Amino acid sequence: MKVLITGTAGFIGFHLARRLLDSGHFVTGFDGMTPYYDVALKEARHALLKRSNGFSEHVGQLEDMDALQRAADAAEPDVIIHLAGQAGVRYSIDYPRTYTDSNLVGSFNVLELARALQPKHLLLASTSSVYGANEEMPFAESHQADHPLTFYAATKKAMETMAHSYAHLFSVPTTCFRFFTVYGPWGRPDMALFKFVDAILKDRAIDVYGEGRMKRDFTYVEDLVDGITALIEKVPETGNPVAVDGTTDTLSPIAPWRVVNIGGGDPVGLMEFIGAIEKKLGRSAKKNMLPMQPGDVPATFADLTLMKALTGYQPKVKVEEGVSAFVDWYLDYTKKV
Repeated sequence: MKVLITGTAGFIGFHLARRLLDSGHFVTGFDGMTPYYDVALKEARHALLKRSNGFSEHVGQLEDMDALQRAADAAEPDVIIHLAGQAGVRYSIDYPRTYTDSNLVGSFNVLELARALQPKHLLLASTSSVYGANEEMPFAESHQADHPLTFYAATKKAMETMAHSYAHLFSVPTTCFRFFTVYGPWGRPDMALFKFVDAILKDRAIDVYGEGRMKRDFTYVEDLVDGITALIEKVPETGNPVAVDGTTDTLSPIAPWRVVNIGGGDPVGLMEFIGAIEKKLGRSAKKNMLPMQPGDVPATFADLTLMKALTGYQPKVKVEEGVSAFVDWYLDYTKKV
């Protein structure tokens, strides 16, 4: 299989590309190497991928259609997986234009590419943040997602909607998956786990928002990759919904389009998460207990009924194990940089 993946220098894209390469597939990676966080980490991820003869690297911005087209011409993809984009809930409050350029214009370019290439399957990364002000738990794909709390979430929901129109108009089979708080080795420095480990090891206090009362549906990155790779083969077909028990298949009645949660399915309290870090490091964290930040939600919780019906997906890695794996990677990586 020939796969074009946007965002291969990113956290999730790197893990997905490595899994597909290890399985014997050919991967063309496209990434902008933007300085949102340390570019050296992104380059280190790509350096590992380039050890495989099956990997081809292309560097460019999603907004640059010519660069994206060159990557696609080289890839001749059977499948397109769009993971690239501007991440970060809080960053979107101060720098919304970045999200417009990447998540809206960039995603539009990917849709135009799929319209021309007609891949067997187009898969797009969305986020649990689209559930916004929804208070019904666990979050099911059929729940309302029309009240985003951040511009980041708004751009991702807009991407889902744009993708539906393309699936309908141009018969591009499309799956949008919503991620829930992904963590693990090679994770992003702007995410809580990386920040907490770094601060504790350097004897700095950590900022604990929501006075520690928040819960998150933490998803270990290899579990997430299990889910994505399983979905590749589950190509949506208009008029052919999957049988589910207790929820609704989100297959569109007029397009080969579906949205699916991929999460851990077992929310963990923030203080429990910090406790797992402290246990692994063998030291206590100094904590700044702070109120909720704008755009944050008190809890996330993925309903995985649809995902399990489609693929048999079952998360395997518990938080203590996942945190331990991250710390081991962090200690190794920081010795080399």
